[in-house]
Amino acid sequence: MKNVFIDTNILIDFLTNRKPFDLKAGKIFSLSEQKILNCGVSSLSIANTHYHLLKLLKTEAANELLRKFKILLVVHPLNEKLIDLALNTSDFTDFEDALQYFTALEFGYEAILTRNQKDFKNSTIPILTPDQFLEIYKKSEP
Repeated sequence: MKNVFIDTNILIDFLTNRKPFDLKAGKIFSLSEQKILNCGVSSLSIANTHYHLLKLLKTEAANELLRKFKILLVVHPLNEKLIDLALNTSDFTDFEDALQYFTALEFGYEAILTRNQKDFKNSTIPILTPDQFLEIYKKSEP
C-alpha cells in the first residue's frame, strides 16, 4: 500500500503534538518524507487543520508551519462533483467525512487513514488507523 488518504484528525494529531497519537502520525509522515508513501489530503483538511493551529499559534506561525508541512502531501481540491456526491449519499451522517471519502475515491487512494473508523463504516476501500497501517507496512517491508 503506497497511496493513502490522510483524514484531518491525523494532520491535527501530528501538527499539534496531540499525545499519544502524534508519534504514529509522525511515522507516517516520515515515510512520506522518504518518498516511500504518497499521502493525499483534501483542501478542506488544510483549512480545518489551520483552524486548529490558530488555537495554539499566531497566524504567521500557523501559516509557516502548514507551508513547510504541505510539501509532504498531495493536496486535492474540492469540486462540485465531490460536493454533490457528499450531499446525496445516505452512507454518511457527517458531511465532512463524506467529502473526505469521495475525495479519496476520486483520486484513487488505496486506503483512508483516520482515528475515526466508525464514521466510514460503508467504505469500499480500507479504513485504517495509523497503528493498523504501520503494522501492515511493517509486515510488507523486505
